Amino acid sequence: MRLLYLFCALLASRPGIAAPGPEEYRARRAELSKKLSDGVLVLFGATDKGEENIRTGFFQESNFYYLTGWREPGAMLLVTPPQDDKPYAVLFLPHRRPDEEKWTGRKAGPDDSNISQPTGFDTVLPTENFENELHKQLDRYSRIYTIGDQSTVLVKALAPMRDVSGAAPMIARLRMHKSPEELALLQRSVDVTLEAHRAAWKRAAPGLYEYQIAASMADVYFDEGCERHAYAPIVGSGPNSTVLHYSRNSRRMDRGELLLMDVGAECAGYAADITRTIPVGAPFTKRQREIYGVVLGAQNAVIAAIKPGLPLSDLSKIAREYINTHGKDLHGDPLGKYFTHGVSHHVGLDVHDATDFSQPLAEGNVITVEPGIYIPEENIGIRIEDMVQVTKDGARLMSGALPRDPSEIEKALGR
Repeated sequence: MRLLYLFCALLASRPGIAAPGPEEYRARRAELSKKLSDGVLVLFGATDKGEENIRTGFFQESNFYYLTGWREPGAMLLVTPPQDDKPYAVLFLPHRRPDEEKWTGRKAGPDDSNISQPTGFDTVLPTENFENELHKQLDRYSRIYTIGDQSTVLVKALAPMRDVSGAAPMIARLRMHKSPEELALLQRSVDVTLEAHRAAWKRAAPGLYEYQIAASMADVYFDEGCERHAYAPIVGSGPNSTVLHYSRNSRRMDRGELLLMDVGAECAGYAADITRTIPVGAPFTKRQREIYGVVLGAQNAVIAAIKPGLPLSDLSKIAREYINTHGKDLHGDPLGKYFTHGVSHHVGLDVHDATDFSQPLAEGNVITVEPGIYIPEENIGIRIEDMVQVTKDGARLMSGALPRDPSEIEKALGR
C-alpha cells in the first residue's frame, strides 16, 4: 500500500489542490442510497485497457469517481437502499497481479490489510465476488440501475429477467449541486486557467502559430500540477475564430486578426471552461469592437438573469434576444443567425457535466455563460465564456478576474 499512500500524499501536496476526503464520497453514496427504493445501483469503473490510456494515461470514469473517489482501474461498485437504517455500498477490486505491476506500478487489492482506509469503504470484496453479491441483493430488490450501453449489456447478461433502468438522471441531480469542497476545487481550476490565458495574451503576436499559443497555455496548468486539458484546446485565429470547435491549432496568425482561445485546465479531477477573444498585434477595429460589444452585452444580460428556479434553456433565449436587438450584419439583418449554439452548460468533473435538464437552476450549480457571434464572411468570430456559481440570490462570477471589457483587454495587451 505504500505507493498508494505516497500518491495520495503527492496529490495533497500540489499547490492549492486537495481532493475531497473519504467522508465526502461516503456522504454522496448515502444520499444515493436513500433514492434507491426499489433496486440496486451497479457501476463499472474504467479499465486500464485501450488506446486512450496509451495516449493520456488512466483516468477514472467520472460517475464512478464521483461516488468513490477511487483512481485505480478495474473496480466495480454496488449500492443498495439503506439496510438496518444504514447506507449499504460495496467496492469490488481486482486481485493484484505482480507480473503486470512491474509495468504499471503497485495497485491496491481486496486482500490488502486495512483496505478500508484508502478506499473509504467498510466492505471491499474481490471482483469475482460481484455476481454472487449482486444476486444476493436481487433477492431483496427487483430492479437494477446502471449507466451506459455496455454496462446495461453486462448486467442484463448477469440478471436477464430483471428490469434495468438508467441511473444517469439520479446521479446527475446529485452532481449538479456542488459541495463547498467541489466549489473550492472548481475555483482552483478556474484560477489556474486564468493564469494560462494571461500567459497567452503576453505571447500572442503576428507570425506565431496557434499551436504555440496553445502550448504556452498548457505549460501553465501542467506546471501547476493539473492533470490534463479539460478538453482539446481551441485556439483559432482569423477565419478559424468562426469555427466553433476548431482544434487543429495549425494556422499562422496575422496582425489585426481576432484570436479566440477556448482553453481550460482539469485540476484534481475538476474542469474549467473559459474563452476570451483578443486582437492580434493591434487594437480592435471599429467593426470588431462593435460585434464584441454585442457579445459582451448578451453575456451581461444572461449573468444578470441567473437565479435559482430559472430553467437552463431560458438563458439561451435571453442571449439570442439581446443579440437580435443590438446588432446588425453587413446587410442590415439581425445578428441572431450568427449565434449558433447554446449559451450555458453545467461544469464539474466533466466540462459538460452530468445534467438532468428537467431540473431548473439551483443554489450550488456551476454553469458557463458563453454567447458568441461567428461571421465567416467577415472573418469575425467572438466568444466570451465565463464560469458562474448560482447563489441563493443570483450569480457569482468565478472567472471575473480576467478582463472582459474590450478597453481593459487592450490595456492588458499594451495596445
